[in-house]
Amino acid sequence: KGNKIALEHYYSSCCPDEVFRQIYQGYREACQSRRKLDFDDMLVLCYDLFVKRPDILKKWQERYAYILIDEFQDINQVQYDVIRMLAAPQNNLFIVGDDDQSIYKFRGAKPEIMLGFKKDYENVKEILLDVNYRSTKNVVYGAQKVIRKNRNRYDKKIITLNEQGENVHIQETRNTVEESRYVLGRITEELKKGVPPSEIAVLYRTAMEPR
Repeated sequence: KGNKIALEHYYSSCCPDEVFRQIYQGYREACQSRRKLDFDDMLVLCYDLFVKRPDILKKWQERYAYILIDEFQDINQVQYDVIRMLAAPQNNLFIVGDDDQSIYKFRGAKPEIMLGFKKDYENVKEILLDVNYRSTKNVVYGAQKVIRKNRNRYDKKIITLNEQGENVHIQETRNTVEESRYVLGRITEELKKGVPPSEIAVLYRTAMEPR
């Protein structure tokens, strides 16, 4: 829904297409019979309303003279289409985002929208916020070594005035058991040094991995 793809043109990556379409149709019918809307419905129906009722669109365009959108890298197609209609005709749009931080593609986010923003708005003024106030130099340097391998991104170099900090350590393990023992060992070492548990975190890409 979020990218306005017709059901017959959508191909599921998690189950056979016919099965997915049956599930989707059943879900949609259940929502309609109960007079319920999900989050994507609110976006799609808003888009449809603005397309069909230019008088209502005009009323909302006049209400908002300026529009600011944060975390713009996580926007999807229907959100962008609604925003573009709302912002017209003045196009007083202020967007804030970082294409390198786009992590919600699985739910429909399209960083390509941010990358193509200058084509949609040719007179756009760009301000690069290139100072990292949070991380040490070694963390920023290590992150940039990874991120610069992304092919489709805005070219930018982030700097920090913070201290050098400890080196970023990369540890390879043969399996999840060995990985768990290594992580436990590192935590134990930090606790012995007097580091409080509240200052220790273990980050995973998905909720399945720590199991």
